[in-house]
Amino acid sequence: MLSRKPVRLGLQGERAAERFLKRQGYLIVARGERGRIGELDLVAVDGRVVVFVEVKTRRSDVAGLPEEAVTPAKQAKLTKLALAYLKRHDLLENSARFDVVSVTWPQESRRPNIEHLVNAFEPHGQGQFFS
Repeated sequence: MLSRKPVRLGLQGERAAERFLKRQGYLIVARGERGRIGELDLVAVDGRVVVFVEVKTRRSDVAGLPEEAVTPAKQAKLTKLALAYLKRHDLLENSARFDVVSVTWPQESRRPNIEHLVNAFEPHGQGQFFS
């Protein structure tokens, strides 16, 4: 009999965030989109806006809220990844934004607590392309 590896907490959180966003009417167009410097967790469409979604999952908020892990350095990296994605898919003319989905999933709970921060941060760097 094969033993099943437990699913990583981060992957569980991303799946929960995706289900949550779909219920909110978002269309998920990419998951785990890899770039040279990192990964975009989710890319979604909300109306006519391309939304880059960073998902942060924790068991508790003892060490801080999950969204607090989206530091200015992480925001700068996500900005570069988003720009590369928009260029690659010929979407530079589209409006875009960054959302953060904060997932707290206590060990003993069957369901996570999810908080969606819309337009969580502005892009970092020079030559801004978001509206």
